[in-house]
Amino acid sequence: MSDFSWVLKMAFRDFRKNFSRLLLFVSSMVVGIAALVGISSFGENLKKGIDQQSKELVGADLVLENNKPLGPQPTDSLAIGTAEEINFASMVAFPSTGASRLTQVRALEGNFPFYGKLETIPAEAEASFRKGGKRALVEKLLMAQFNAVIGDSIKVGNVSFYIEGELQKVPGQTGITATVAPAVYIPMEYVEETGLIQYGSRLEYVRYYQLDDLTNPDDLVKKYEEQWEEEKVDADTVEDRKRQTGRSFENLSNFLSLVAFIALLLGCVGVASAVNVFVKEKLASVAVLRCLGVSAWTAMKIYLVQIVIMGLAGAVFGSLMGSLLQFILPAVFADFLPIDVNIGLSWKSIGFGVITGLLVSILFALLPLLKIRKVSPMATLRPEESETKINKDPLRWAVVVGILLFVYGFSFYLLNGWQTALGFTGFVVFAFLILWSVAIGIMWLIRKFLPISLQYPIRQSLANLYRPNNQTVSLIATIGLGTAMISTLFFVQNQLLDEAKFADKKDQPNMLLFDIQTHQVEAVADKIRSKDLPIMQQVPIVTMGLESINGLTKKGNDTLPEEEKRSRGLYNREFRVTYRDTLISSERLLSGELRKVINPEDSIFVSFDQGYAMRTGIKLGDEIIFNVQGRPITTYVGSFRDVKFNQVSTNFLVLFPENVLNNAPKFHVVITKTKNDRQAADVQSEIVREFPNISVINLGAIVETLEEILGKISFVIQFMAFFSIITGILVLISSLIISKYQRMRESILLRTLGADSGLVSKINTLEYFFLGSLASLSGILLSFLATWLLSEFVFELPFRGAYKEALIVYLAITALTILLGWLNGRKIVKMPPMEILRG
Repeated sequence: MSDFSWVLKMAFRDFRKNFSRLLLFVSSMVVGIAALVGISSFGENLKKGIDQQSKELVGADLVLENNKPLGPQPTDSLAIGTAEEINFASMVAFPSTGASRLTQVRALEGNFPFYGKLETIPAEAEASFRKGGKRALVEKLLMAQFNAVIGDSIKVGNVSFYIEGELQKVPGQTGITATVAPAVYIPMEYVEETGLIQYGSRLEYVRYYQLDDLTNPDDLVKKYEEQWEEEKVDADTVEDRKRQTGRSFENLSNFLSLVAFIALLLGCVGVASAVNVFVKEKLASVAVLRCLGVSAWTAMKIYLVQIVIMGLAGAVFGSLMGSLLQFILPAVFADFLPIDVNIGLSWKSIGFGVITGLLVSILFALLPLLKIRKVSPMATLRPEESETKINKDPLRWAVVVGILLFVYGFSFYLLNGWQTALGFTGFVVFAFLILWSVAIGIMWLIRKFLPISLQYPIRQSLANLYRPNNQTVSLIATIGLGTAMISTLFFVQNQLLDEAKFADKKDQPNMLLFDIQTHQVEAVADKIRSKDLPIMQQVPIVTMGLESINGLTKKGNDTLPEEEKRSRGLYNREFRVTYRDTLISSERLLSGELRKVINPEDSIFVSFDQGYAMRTGIKLGDEIIFNVQGRPITTYVGSFRDVKFNQVSTNFLVLFPENVLNNAPKFHVVITKTKNDRQAADVQSEIVREFPNISVINLGAIVETLEEILGKISFVIQFMAFFSIITGILVLISSLIISKYQRMRESILLRTLGADSGLVSKINTLEYFFLGSLASLSGILLSFLATWLLSEFVFELPFRGAYKEALIVYLAITALTILLGWLNGRKIVKMPPMEILRG
């Protein structure tokens, strides 16, 4: 018989005895593989969907946009169909209730969309809307919010429209878009009559083109790029939108794949832990084989074959589960998808999952499995001879390096950047090292300083944390990291929402009124004062463009070498500025000084937000010429400010001094604070009724919208992070079952020495309480660290600990650990010692 045949025979013979225990080894990694394959398969099907439905993403072959009327375009003669749209943010009111809200008004003319359709209830509403008359299509979210029904009226500016249908879906629009800016479609012929097209209104003019099959829209964009660049016309094609959408969802898919990969890594820690216990129990058998002349490597191969078979089985089963999982993902991502996704098997993703699962299971199993190489025949007499520390085994260190390289390679494959991949790998290593250090430190402290004066059950349960076959390290690592992920998500979300709830803060405004024309300012201010409300800010806003910097125009900028060019966005953007000679509470002067203009011949020194200036390369003393409605104004950069844009205030990138723009065309913003939501709604209704062109932002409503959006985003991330928690629970269960036999021997010994079942049960319960407490507290502390880092360096917010939520997480994880431990050991505790011994 060949050496390999003998190894296989021995492996299958031993396999029959240990099948159930090796099954636990598999269970730890199945969930991670399932999550990985599910996300990967869904991503593949989403790509196919984007390719197949690319035209429905745009609704046209070519789209031109500008903030002023487009006029005749060179592409007009090439179109077989065109449609026009003017869209802008404006208040709409429901006369039946008097309620109002800021929405996106879209005035439409023509047969847009040319691909796909406006899905409405009833279905015929789209066709009847296009027949003319004062009819509107209203977003379903808006209808639900104000309990409106088809047949009601909606007032847009000065015109009331009959609600023809409830808008269910628009090409390329997602649920998130509808939440932020629900749309109301009206016929273009009535847009002037609404009275909303005034100076200062932020209008977007859109032209949709349907082209014949022989005309390539991307070639047209390339041909007229310079002309459209000069006119600040934005051109969008099907391929552009397909690339943007594909890139966005690829980034999301990669992020979620990394979350799933962390779940897989947690499972692999469970694999290493399970194999470690398995190997310890096999050392005596290996020592006997060594006495019979079997080499250490051959003995190791017996158990390696078992691990490979079970690893392959787990990877295949996990991949199949992942393929089923993707069928529920469209529901999870419903609010983020602009298309319908057709689900099907992705063999590429399944193969990827099988290879990944097999590779990581072998890598992590090899760490404890390599101990078998060092087992000598003397281990039959001296069991301690078989123990070899990792620091004395170069091959096991090589496996550790292999694991790190695999983690780095996997993250590099998903993130497409060595620095980002290195950062992710560093985070994973850091998190595991922190949790491993906590576990080792606690075990050392208990062993070193466990007081003899403690009650026996407490002392015994604490000692179990460091005794042979303990699962302290693996449980704290897996459950701790899973807890850290979920907790960090909750804590950051609460932090953002707390910061956003400015409407409840003392002396903070909660209502903004904008698009106020100059002749309306006094009337609006009087109306607010008549309600006994303060005018906290009254700010003029002037719209302008940037013409040149230090004599360099946009055309000149385009001729510079790539490394010397300034951002095109600097020249293309429309600046909205104000003028004053003082700073407000949300600003701080960092360098330079605010200089007043006293005489007409004085130089004009403007102040920039320092962050924006650094991003665009603007320096103190630079000469900048702005174009204000066709009139050039030469200015110089006189100072930089730190502007707190996260505060509710009229914050501006550019600040002019007084006596420069006083006579320029402008609109105004007024900020006030209402006492409660009821008063806010009443004031909003009155203002909209009397001044239809004015838009009102109720910041309390914004907080509600933000909560809704964050809720949708966090649900997706929680859904994926939940796999980490499930993995941690599976590792906990498998660890408890694997250590069951060790606990059985201890229970028999205690029962034989006279302990009753109640005392043994108390010891076991306390042990699981300490394990659950340590694992959950470690994860919570790690999440506090992560939340502080995100608050400090990403969101730039003051850190506030979510202690109430942390307590709930701690109690939930600890209670679950105790429950699973109790379920696992209840039979052992109740059985008489002799019955267990006979078994």
